[in-house]
Amino acid sequence: MLFLLLPLLAVLLPGGDNENGFEEPVSFHVIHISSFHNHSWTQTLLSGWLGELQTHRWDSGSDTVIFLQPWARGKFSNKKLITLKKFFHAHIVRFVQGFHYYARQLQFEYPFETQMTAGCELHPGGVSVGFLWIAYQGSDFISFQNNSWLPSPKGGRSAQFVCRVLNQEEHEKEMVQKLLSDNCPNFILDILDAGKADLQRQVKPEVWLTSGPTPGPGRLLLVCHVSGFYPKHVWVMWMRGDQEQLDTQRGDVLPNADGTWYLKVTLDVDTGEAAGLSCRVKHSSLGGQDIVLYWDHHISTGLIFLAVILLLALLIGLAFWFWKFR
Repeated sequence: MLFLLLPLLAVLLPGGDNENGFEEPVSFHVIHISSFHNHSWTQTLLSGWLGELQTHRWDSGSDTVIFLQPWARGKFSNKKLITLKKFFHAHIVRFVQGFHYYARQLQFEYPFETQMTAGCELHPGGVSVGFLWIAYQGSDFISFQNNSWLPSPKGGRSAQFVCRVLNQEEHEKEMVQKLLSDNCPNFILDILDAGKADLQRQVKPEVWLTSGPTPGPGRLLLVCHVSGFYPKHVWVMWMRGDQEQLDTQRGDVLPNADGTWYLKVTLDVDTGEAAGLSCRVKHSSLGGQDIVLYWDHHISTGLIFLAVILLLALLIGLAFWFWKFR
């Protein structure tokens, strides 16, 4: 009774017959986090993810599945949405009851937290790999593999006890196996087809160079900004000719408000060694035509811009002087 989310997901993940071509593995997973504050107060978070993109969220206030992408609904009918809402509500209630039961049996101390990740990764050619992990207090607890529940070495006797109980439920194990090996990959194909226009869109990046805070005497921090690109995967490197600069530091790929991505890549160099360096950007939207910006050109452009600003300021000052003393 602890993991009733699994048969529920068989309702969420309908079977499908789509044949979408993709070149890299793609995954879908559901994350379930429950915080057990005491015997009567529990908070639960549920979310669905296509790769690193969140597509679904459970609103506990209204007991409703929220579709965060217009295509995340897939082929859901209104009738199935109502069924889905009822099942999610029932799952959360029974999940909480089930874990309170195990807490009594295993003498868990409140407060504690559980985390579950369940889903699959679909590879080109139709090969699918299912996965399901359960964590307790942030540490591996149990997992589902080859139609069986297996305890984690970190879970100790508590994990062994839970697995013994769950492995007695043959019908539930069959449903879990069907979910991971059949329903989940079919659902991936379903939402890939529904969201094809959005998921396969290509947006070219904008690239510019700046200098960052001075790392130290005689040093220069070169900064390459790459923004507005989609999809997320991008290759950026500081180069000297065709030689990659291995000291290049890559920041996190961060989201923009419009759904595109931003990345900052830096290089700490001696001031006298900055000449001849360039930032090279590779992205699927560029059709094999890399973007290359040279630091020397950046400096020249900056000097020209500064000269233009100074000239404009001088002209404005002369015009004001003539107007005042004419």
